[in-house]
Amino acid sequence: MAYPIDLVPQQLVALPRASLVALRAALLRDAGAGYAGYLQEAGYAGGETVFQAFQDWLAARGADNVDALSVPAFVTQAAGFFHESGWGSLTVEARHDVVAIVASEAWAESDPDARLDHPACHWTTGMFADFFGRVAHGPLAVLEVECRSAGGQQCRFIVGSAEVMQHVYEHLTAGAPLDEALDALA
Repeated sequence: MAYPIDLVPQQLVALPRASLVALRAALLRDAGAGYAGYLQEAGYAGGETVFQAFQDWLAARGADNVDALSVPAFVTQAAGFFHESGWGSLTVEARHDVVAIVASEAWAESDPDARLDHPACHWTTGMFADFFGRVAHGPLAVLEVECRSAGGQQCRFIVGSAEVMQHVYEHLTAGAPLDEALDALA
């Protein structure tokens, strides 16, 4: 049985995917490289609302509160929530008990026709930082390492503490492949 997400009480709005893509293009055109920060900040600001909508979505289905879910149950429920709220498919994989890899082959913020030089789901990185930080009960950072907007097969986000993300970022900028950067965390 489907339980639609009631946008109004959740303080959510339906936003056409095309509007989000156009917003990114306009910000890139007018703000240059600094556009990413604007989208990340906006995404982070909405993370609390998205998290509360997820909690309410769980309750409407008779599922446990986020804190009571096992990791596999959380992954299943989060994937269902993001899919039903229009963001797309979602998988989550833990790596070395230090980071999570969140991936989607059809994430709504991505635009395969954009042909950008770098990953560009900046609204999502901000939202995921707040959303997953609430799940973890502490601040987390998010780094998008593959993006359909930049020619990738999927959008992949690495989620972890700021210190861990700095370590991963340094390895990646030094030319290390992602798996090597992540294996260095073990």
